[in-house]
Amino acid sequence: MTGAHLEKRSFSLAGHRTSVALEPAFWQVLERLAAARALPLAKLLQAVDEARLESGIPLASALRVHALNAVQG
Repeated sequence: MTGAHLEKRSFSLAGHRTSVALEPAFWQVLERLAAARALPLAKLLQAVDEARLESGIPLASALRVHALNAVQG
């Protein structure tokens, strides 16, 4: 798989700018989750980021797992 299939987005977390590259399908799920919770996407990403800090897993991986868990029920 090449980076051409990834969509990179930038946002602020913990007071600094960061970028995450995910497949468009993951961004779509995350956007739907944020909308269903009446949150801006940045707030959902911040919550996932805060929850993953103790585990030390990369943010992109945490976002993918969060999206998969949401669609699996």
